Amino acid sequence: MSLLDFYRQHLAQEILPFWQRAIDKEHGGVFTCFDNTGSGLVSTDKYTWSQGRFVWVWARIADMCQRRLLDGEADEYLSHAGKTMNFLRRNVIMENGHCAFLLTETGEKKESIAGEGYDTSYFADCFVILGFTEYARVAKDGEIFGEALALYDNLNGRLKSGNVRSEPYPIPAGFRAHSMPMIMLNVTQELSAAAKTLGHERALELEEASVRHMTEIMENFYSEDGKIAEINPPEGADANTVFARHLNPGHAIECMWFIITTAERTGNKNFLKKACRAIKTMFKLGWDDDYGGLFRFIDRKGGKPQGNISGSAFERLILDTWDTKLWWPHSEALYSTLRGYELTGDDDFHSLYDMAHEYTFRTFPNDDKKVGEWIQIRDRIGKPIQKVVALPVKDPYHIMRNILLIIELLSQVHRPV
Repeated sequence: MSLLDFYRQHLAQEILPFWQRAIDKEHGGVFTCFDNTGSGLVSTDKYTWSQGRFVWVWARIADMCQRRLLDGEADEYLSHAGKTMNFLRRNVIMENGHCAFLLTETGEKKESIAGEGYDTSYFADCFVILGFTEYARVAKDGEIFGEALALYDNLNGRLKSGNVRSEPYPIPAGFRAHSMPMIMLNVTQELSAAAKTLGHERALELEEASVRHMTEIMENFYSEDGKIAEINPPEGADANTVFARHLNPGHAIECMWFIITTAERTGNKNFLKKACRAIKTMFKLGWDDDYGGLFRFIDRKGGKPQGNISGSAFERLILDTWDTKLWWPHSEALYSTLRGYELTGDDDFHSLYDMAHEYTFRTFPNDDKKVGEWIQIRDRIGKPIQKVVALPVKDPYHIMRNILLIIELLSQVHRPV
């Protein structure tokens, strides 16, 4: 079986059946609050973060069915994407233009943290924008694209003023997180691509914004040894706390294919070269030589996070979960190493891909084929654990998004991989 056929089969037989069962056909949206085994729905609440991600995935599947890269009914996928998008349009946007972080099954806004209000994370806004944008691109829907732009403009103004919150990863005042320019790079490059498809007048402006976010990452978070900092502390702050020293291999690896995407579009060979170096560096630094797989968090010198204790909530999360093995960094590593190999022909990328592939498909897919999907959260040696990561959900995004991107990539690449 070719690698392309492997991914098509894995998507069709292991992943899609689970999510097709999870669609809320009555109210719109998708149920995601499953236990780690995927066998039990523990809540019918709907996190905006996951709903927006689902719209993106289902719209992209529709697009790939239209292009004959996947088997399936494009109209059916796009219809379900549209129903979830309309569920969000009806319910998620607040009077101030922000997106609520959490909704009930029927769409009522709900506080995720008692007394803290509804709009507790700008990441919710980002994933609604991404979902709306991809739907608009695939459906050629200028009205929906306009709504995505309105949400983007509102969010962009808040980010410039510093008036944002970032649950479930709160960043102390004065610290600069790699996650902000990273997610905004993804948002603006998707908006730019859709604007070009739709012939929208803001296409160039949005591409220029993506270049600015790419440049901020590579000038402020990339170091010449190929490492990507996760946090930049403010001047005068202790740079040797666990929080300031920690790195996130999965985030870095994911971000570098964002960099590659915009650098390719704009012809920036310098950033292409640096992004490829960072993928290899962060993969090797984050790899567990004893049990295999990528650590969730590491120290900037590798291994267990070290340093002084600042006492922040984020720092406690780092120390508590650093050696867990999560689904999403591994799905990102699969795509990023293949993308690096396709771009450079460097056999080192091929070897890293083989390591990621062997570990990922040995470790994460659910042995219970009646349930399917992956058991997404594992301990260091690979055993399933019941532990919340970011949100108390089974995430509908990274696995499917990266499999779709890999299928697109392998459909274009003619040399054997």
